[in-house]
Amino acid sequence: MAKREVDIVIISDVHLGTYGCHAKELLKYLKSVKPKMLILNGDIIDIWQFSKSYWPDSHMKVVRRIMKFITDGVPVHYLTGNHDEMLRKFADFDLGSFKLSNKIVLNIDGKKAWIFHGDVFDVTMQHSKWLAKLGAVGYDSLIILNSITNWLLTAMGRQKMSFSQKIKAKFKDAVKFINQFEQTAADLAVAKDYQYVICGHIHQAEIKEITSTDAPGKVLYLNSGDWVESLTALEYHAGNWDIFKYRPEDFAKENEDDDQTDTEDLDAKLDVNILLQRFRQELS
Repeated sequence: MAKREVDIVIISDVHLGTYGCHAKELLKYLKSVKPKMLILNGDIIDIWQFSKSYWPDSHMKVVRRIMKFITDGVPVHYLTGNHDEMLRKFADFDLGSFKLSNKIVLNIDGKKAWIFHGDVFDVTMQHSKWLAKLGAVGYDSLIILNSITNWLLTAMGRQKMSFSQKIKAKFKDAVKFINQFEQTAADLAVAKDYQYVICGHIHQAEIKEITSTDAPGKVLYLNSGDWVESLTALEYHAGNWDIFKYRPEDFAKENEDDDQTDTEDLDAKLDVNILLQRFRQELS
């Protein structure tokens, strides 16, 4: 498959290291694009639930693919989220084309974009972190149960379903929270005179113009969704924003076990080791 050239790719909420992560699908997507910039907008590695007993090769291959972008000179911004908040102590770390930050402001074709994960708006995260972590474990368990159910549904020739999406749609409080999250982000962005505000965190891919309730003005609100359920990314190219939605049929010709990567993966393994050595040197 020929690689699509894209100006900016933004992904978030990958949750590498958890059962719900769709690493194989994400790897196919990352191999299919040639971005001029890659922004990882938080919760890429789920440090909350990280376990040495669960780190499949597909998850490592995603890390290697990201490393390949870095060693190829593609600017890669890693913005911290709540599930990888341990990295916040290293904020403003800069190593070649790789930058680690909590948030960034970019000038995109003359418009200011404010980009951050978005957990700062989550009251649960700010005041009851233990409850949020407990919820994350429960969510991961729900994903495992959902995977088993979908395997059975597929075997019976029936359509797959998403437990958590049904739960979100059923409870008005979840919808209310999403609306408040989006409005709060928009209000702050307008007050700061930004034209774009780009978040992750709520696993809800979106592109829409929102009018501020606090000050006169509008802002384009964007959310990159996630790679647990929606399997989405934000793409900016030729002056336009789009939501990429992964569909298996678009990658049907690719054999997931075919890794001529795997010349690339061998090279990337070396790149990972070199980058880690340089990271340790910078911190020492």
